Amino acid sequence: MQPVPDSQSIPPPTRPTRRRLPRALRPLLALALTAAGLAALPVAPAGARDGAPATALAANPYQRGPAPTVASIEATRGPFAIAQTTVAASSVSGFRGGTIYYPTSTAEGTFGAVAVSPGFTSSQSAVAWLGPRLASQGFVVITIDSLSVYDQPASRGTQLLAAVDYLANSSSVRTRVDRNRLAVMGHSMGGGGSLSAAAARPSLQAAIPLTGWHTVKNWSSVRVPTLVIGAENDTTAPVSSHSEPFYTSLPASLDKAYLELNAAGHSAPTSPNVTIAKYSISWLKRFVDDDTRYEQFLCPAPRGSAIQEYRDTCPHS
Repeated sequence: MQPVPDSQSIPPPTRPTRRRLPRALRPLLALALTAAGLAALPVAPAGARDGAPATALAANPYQRGPAPTVASIEATRGPFAIAQTTVAASSVSGFRGGTIYYPTSTAEGTFGAVAVSPGFTSSQSAVAWLGPRLASQGFVVITIDSLSVYDQPASRGTQLLAAVDYLANSSSVRTRVDRNRLAVMGHSMGGGGSLSAAAARPSLQAAIPLTGWHTVKNWSSVRVPTLVIGAENDTTAPVSSHSEPFYTSLPASLDKAYLELNAAGHSAPTSPNVTIAKYSISWLKRFVDDDTRYEQFLCPAPRGSAIQEYRDTCPHS
């Protein structure tokens, strides 16, 4: 389906550079914000969208959709109606085409964009489930095919950057995308590629490597909020030599988290997975949209039978 131009599309606002509060001061800020919130809760005027206070919307122009619940982030579809369009390999450079999934209405404004790469020897079909899942929560998403199914992580990182640039600057849905709010994800070598992309472009708002594989283990130069997802029974990219060192090497001052899936293998991200979806959605909402309504799902650290281990740097800046 080809996208239809939306007369309600608006130019993206200029987004200020995120300045992170020193880790030691974050608990004090959290207490102050809590006290302030209890002292004077804003009152929603009649007609406020989705029941959200007008003051809250003004404070965060990137907030999209109704207030989240556990049910809403675990659902197979979010609140936004979506469409999709195919990107032919012959029409782009830097990656080998893909599929774009996007919200059909821009009544609430433009959206952050996410590029997703498959792993070694795989096509975009391996990560296709993430397209509609994320788009229906309020993102423009492209799942890509790599130039070669044998491309290594560094190359996949370059291709992820080419894909988000294409979404924001020249795709048929570019008027729906806020070019200042871009993120990358990927499975296996595509996950390693998301780390490479984050290291190369600190202006990205989020990175999520899914059972990532990379020969580089030190990512101390990364300045992009990163959620590392590993799998307990992964024998292709064992967490002890991939996801765990990825996480621990990221700067201590960075907004970061490590989620290890209980009793899961390397291919867990290649089929619908509620745990991967709910925390990926929460991470993207929190850092691409600056939507603090999703902080509740990330801090304090989530627990449950699907999670073998979770580490974090809460509270987030």
